[in-house]
Amino acid sequence: MPTPRSTAVTNETNAAESNAIDFEQLSLFRYRLRCFLRVSEDLCQSNGLTSLQYQLLLHVKGTPNQSWATVGDLAERLQAKHHGVVALIDRCEQLGLVKRKPSQEDRRQVEVHLLRKGEKLLSLVARQHRPELLRLREQLDCL
Repeated sequence: MPTPRSTAVTNETNAAESNAIDFEQLSLFRYRLRCFLRVSEDLCQSNGLTSLQYQLLLHVKGTPNQSWATVGDLAERLQAKHHGVVALIDRCEQLGLVKRKPSQEDRRQVEVHLLRKGEKLLSLVARQHRPELLRLREQLDCL
């Protein structure tokens, strides 16, 4: 019968092994994610976009059940401050990628819509992301 001391040592050993595995998995996950983001940054740059501009376009297009997004929706999706997202929308608007419209339902809200140029650029960059996304998915399935 195990003594309380031997049980405590065994539990500590199991906890240490478990923690080591957790750290290895977390490290690998963060590494794989960073590799994906690095490729994404390079793809965006080669197409004349910043990573944030691409993400903004992606989130406008990917908003569930509608073809536009509010500034608040985009701030949430980008995990950014409202005023920072407004500045990002300004830059995208100047590039002819998006346009703002007052909401028909709530005049206090502003809708952000993709323009044709934004749609084309988003589709191109998203297609270029596909191989790396599939690679990431395969690697994460192994965790």
